[in-house]
Amino acid sequence: MFETTIRVLGGLLSAYHLSGNDTMYLEKAVDLADRMIPNFNTPFGYPLSNVNLALREGLIDPGWPDFVSSAEVATLQLEFRYLSYLTGNTLYWEKVERVMSTIKDNLMPHGMASIFLNWQTGEFAISAVRLGSRADSYYEYLLKQYIQTSGVENIYRDMYNDAMNAIHKNLIKKSGSSGMTYTSELIPERGRGGEITWRLTPKQDHLVCFLGGSLLLGATTAGAVVHPVSIPPRPEELSEQGQRDWKTGMSLIKTCMDTHDTATGLSPEIAHFRIASDTMGHDPNYPSDWYIKGAHHRPDELPPYDARYILRPETIESLFIAYRLTGDEKFRNWAWRIFSSIEKHCRVETGGYASIINVDEVPSRMEDKMETFMLSETLKYLYLIFSDATVLPLDKYVLNTEAHPLPIFEIPQDFLS
Repeated sequence: MFETTIRVLGGLLSAYHLSGNDTMYLEKAVDLADRMIPNFNTPFGYPLSNVNLALREGLIDPGWPDFVSSAEVATLQLEFRYLSYLTGNTLYWEKVERVMSTIKDNLMPHGMASIFLNWQTGEFAISAVRLGSRADSYYEYLLKQYIQTSGVENIYRDMYNDAMNAIHKNLIKKSGSSGMTYTSELIPERGRGGEITWRLTPKQDHLVCFLGGSLLLGATTAGAVVHPVSIPPRPEELSEQGQRDWKTGMSLIKTCMDTHDTATGLSPEIAHFRIASDTMGHDPNYPSDWYIKGAHHRPDELPPYDARYILRPETIESLFIAYRLTGDEKFRNWAWRIFSSIEKHCRVETGGYASIINVDEVPSRMEDKMETFMLSETLKYLYLIFSDATVLPLDKYVLNTEAHPLPIFEIPQDFLS
């Protein structure tokens, strides 16, 4: 449901707009959305993880029959809302708005989303709290829903601000050696008496590297006291929270670039950060602040999943936003370094790009796989960072989580009644 929405529905809607309103794209988008709409018919409106497009019915995830991912149900809104705007059919809007309303009613006390929701009760499950997989784009779309409708839906600005406050309070940490800013995860553990405690784990997925750019974008929209802000914004143009988020965003982007300090110049799928109780020895061959868990595998073993680079775009996405909001050439230089590493280690001579299974190994071993986000996001953000700011300007477009641009619009009056 999630992947089809962000990749296919989002792609069709972008193509419709960018083609000058070629009706074929909109007709296909409506057909696809209509096949997915019945999947929202659950007790609390959360769509199930999978949808059979031919039968027009939802299917539970057999691995997690009682649950849906927080990111998956809360990362459909930009696409379905824009489809309602284009067609005048409020059904699409109502379905995804109900999801957000139910989530808001069931938020956990700390204000963050755990990675699973129970689709039968509407409540968050006692599960990991993190900014990586199954949670990441929940936070991204809180902000982008506010931006999408020209900043009039204060509910999403407030939910976003509350979430960023909770993240700063609970998940943002600094490494011991050089003070790198990174994000942790909260893992629930049940004691003998059944009580729940939360263990802080210094682990950051590459997926989290979207957050640096997202914080900058939030600081200059939800966190701005004047509109538009300067490039780069002056401190007095941002609220106190906006100034904090701008600073954290810049620090996280620097950390994500530091995780490219590997043999290939590419960052791993997962980085662990060193804390006082760390049992990992301080190997002089590895950065002093972070490491790839299990990287010292035996020669006859495959490297751990953590060590892979699967052509992910998140750091480049943040570099693009940072460049657009500051004009600082260092972000272009950093993006070029990553692009050069991708060309050197991931390009396949006969065409296309491949994932590599260990970023700290040269020559690198390839996996015969190129995810669709390589074209949709990684190369698009690289293209955009070296393009003029008039190409998809950030005050006219919001990019969905698969980097498909959707125009910012005003909510029609009949949608508010």
